[in-house]
Amino acid sequence: MIYRFTLISDEVDDFIREIQIDPEATFYDFHEAILKSAGYTNDQMTSFFICDDDWEKEKEVTLEEMDDNPEIDSWVMKETLVSELVEDEKQKLLYVFDYMTERCFFIELSEIITGKNMTGAKCTKKAGEAPKQTIDFEEMAAAGGSLDLDESFYGDQDFDMEDFDKEGFGGLDEGSADIPYEEDKF
Repeated sequence: MIYRFTLISDEVDDFIREIQIDPEATFYDFHEAILKSAGYTNDQMTSFFICDDDWEKEKEVTLEEMDDNPEIDSWVMKETLVSELVEDEKQKLLYVFDYMTERCFFIELSEIITGKNMTGAKCTKKAGEAPKQTIDFEEMAAAGGSLDLDESFYGDQDFDMEDFDKEGFGGLDEGSADIPYEEDKF
């Protein structure tokens, strides 16, 4: 059996990659195939997210172990087979390749090919240039780009300083402002 995934980007209209992979390969094999197909280096933190039909993140598969709590399920790319979390055609995934700005590829399992086998993963279709792997904020500012950090940046266009008065922080009274700060000594 072979899984054929289609990858697209919301940054570059003509970017398409098709990756075929053995379902018994790991997410790390998938990760390496994506990096190679996009011409990216393997020096960034990345994750896969298994998504529902509306692209809402459900499960994360990380490059490195991020959680040492045994009570919480965690998946690591080198230890997790693709078939463990992906079983159905049209399954949606996100591949976050730039954690600082949460830039990602949108991935869909477009076909399950039965009666054929392969090992590992390979790119079988490549169209368009991949978006830059990371965004350099200084370079962006020098080129006249804008990060658009206006009052709607935090999601509230009706920002009002009155919302931040002392009463809004419950339990802080006028007298507490006069208590001197004692620096912690380490």
